[in-house]
Amino acid sequence: MKESPTELMLKGYGLTTAEFYYRMPDYNHVLNAFIWQEYDLAPDYPELFRFIEFWQRDIEGELHSVRFSHRKMIGAGDWQNVVQEFTLH
Repeated sequence: MKESPTELMLKGYGLTTAEFYYRMPDYNHVLNAFIWQEYDLAPDYPELFRFIEFWQRDIEGELHSVRFSHRKMIGAGDWQNVVQEFTLH
């Protein structure tokens, strides 16, 4: 079962966004862009590198460059378990 984004963030994952620039074999003079997002662990970025390996192995478009950013949304200390809720009027 796949973990929810909240569970991943509590385990230290952050949202990684990568912008891939690539060229297709038939149109080598055209530079294309592809955006990829996934929850990943810094500083090793296993999901990002797994995707890059997939791209190089299975996609014909030759990679020109990759730009990425990583943002931790919450950490374990930022989250509180609320066990009760009150409604007023």
